[in-house]
Amino acid sequence: MSHARPPVEAVIVAGGFGTRLLPLTANRPKHLLEVGGVPFLEHQVARLAAAGVQHVVLATSYHADQFAPVLGDGSRWGIRLSYVQEQEPLGTAGAIRNVAGALGDDPEGAVVILNGDVLSGHDLAAQLEDFETPRDGRAVDVSLHLVKVEDPRAFGCVPTDADGRVTGFLEKMDEPVSDQVNAGCYVFRRRVVDTIPAGTVVSVERETFPGLVADDALVVGYVENAYWRDVGTPAALVAASRDLVTGVATSAATPREAEVAWVADGAEVDPGAVLSHGTTVLAGVRVGADAVVSGSVLMPGATVGAGALVRDSVVGPGAVVGEGAQLDEVTLGDRAEVASGAVPEPGSRVGR
Repeated sequence: MSHARPPVEAVIVAGGFGTRLLPLTANRPKHLLEVGGVPFLEHQVARLAAAGVQHVVLATSYHADQFAPVLGDGSRWGIRLSYVQEQEPLGTAGAIRNVAGALGDDPEGAVVILNGDVLSGHDLAAQLEDFETPRDGRAVDVSLHLVKVEDPRAFGCVPTDADGRVTGFLEKMDEPVSDQVNAGCYVFRRRVVDTIPAGTVVSVERETFPGLVADDALVVGYVENAYWRDVGTPAALVAASRDLVTGVATSAATPREAEVAWVADGAEVDPGAVLSHGTTVLAGVRVGADAVVSGSVLMPGATVGAGALVRDSVVGPGAVVGEGAQLDEVTLGDRAEVASGAVPEPGSRVGR
């Protein structure tokens, strides 16, 4: 079902160093790592385009020069894609303010803000429709997508009143007052972006949102418990990729039927190899005879030797898994090698 008043613009905050994903991020931003067969940001750009966004601004910093060669000008999604590089880290709100000059100047326009490492299936068009619904004659200033979690102690929580208005932003606590947590998708009124101090390190979660609530801005929560995953660790990246291949999660960037594995054109998989549990095999990968690859991501140019076992692991670009080696929840960086017959410690990371 289509929804009225789609947004015009969006900002994807993609400036993080991806420290939790090392060694995979030693040579590239985490936002371009392949998830479900495509660079992660393609899922977000395609999702924004499907919701009616016409202009997306990518807020970059780390390895900023790598984004445009992968994503281009946005024309393949029918949108316009702009790039703004952060010269020094400015925090989550500072990064949003830093791209203000690339946005339109309609103060009442809607601007979607996405964290660059969250895979979500929530109904963005419905959130936008809710954002454009006045409350007691007032226009909404900011809308936050919230999800309910079983144990909110690991998160800061975001309580709302009976009308959906956000009443606070609370840090992690032993006895949370709400099971609602911030899911990393916001809709800002364009004029609100300009209230963030320019050229200053500012946190949207710790400063901007609490400040807006304290100033009686109309900040509302949009609660929807659709698929949601932060892909900021190797285990989460593997899980998200697996979910996309098996159909647990869906994406406009990968509109295909659920499969036990997905193999890109240009990959070579021996007929005797077994791929399962949502494994993704990217272009240039070679998988040898009798190898078993389960629930894993094999990045471009990787090699898995004959008889090897790779389970719930990431094999980075150009990395080599020797014959008969066994990997369980292991992360290999670029061109890393695991010797034939070796069994790295589960959960280990190999490479710089």
